[in-house]
Amino acid sequence: MSLLKLSHVSAFYGASQALFDVHLDIDEGQVLALMGRNGMGKSTTVKVICRMLVNRGGNVFFAGQDIAKLPTHRAARLGLGLVPEGRRCFPNLTVYENLIASARSGPWDFAAVAKLFPRLEERRDQLSTSLSGGEQQMLAIGRALMTNPRLLILDEATEGLAPVVRQEIWAAISRLKKETNMAILVIDKSLKELATVADAGVILEKGRSVWSGGFNELTPQITDQYLGV
Repeated sequence: MSLLKLSHVSAFYGASQALFDVHLDIDEGQVLALMGRNGMGKSTTVKVICRMLVNRGGNVFFAGQDIAKLPTHRAARLGLGLVPEGRRCFPNLTVYENLIASARSGPWDFAAVAKLFPRLEERRDQLSTSLSGGEQQMLAIGRALMTNPRLLILDEATEGLAPVVRQEIWAAISRLKKETNMAILVIDKSLKELATVADAGVILEKGRSVWSGGFNELTPQITDQYLGV
């Protein structure tokens, strides 16, 4: 059964149309890779899903409910957990305060997050601004997990990080896939790492869904056509 379903979605920034015909379908427990070159509508699609941008056309259903008219906070309470591009940790709060700021009851509490990312336990009482970029990314993921989401959305979660930290993030995503029934929507440029976790993929080209299927169906011809430089 579909947890999230977008069909024929269009969206605008003012008078400029950014999405024209986006289709996307994620099942419970599935990891879906949302792919495309820069500027093709991936982050805009995330904004529509999280209700930070209103879609003018098409349908957005989450857990069987039409969420097109819901404000952002009400959509989040249904089980949408976002790790935004750029991390956006609260600079004047400690690691612990960042994590509990939007926490909801469920299996993901501070102890569970600290088990996934032990460095957050070590940095518990430090301000988020004192963390490295990789540690801030772990904090952003932990903060989203502590909302106990049904769908975790990772928007460029490994962008700009050192290789060793990138591998730590990918290992955490792999653990989430294996150990939980959480659905995950992941945006990333690394096909090699995506192939280790993604069940399926969707490619956007100029605000349109141009390919979807199992990740093992992603051929070199398709990647060259839609993802190559």
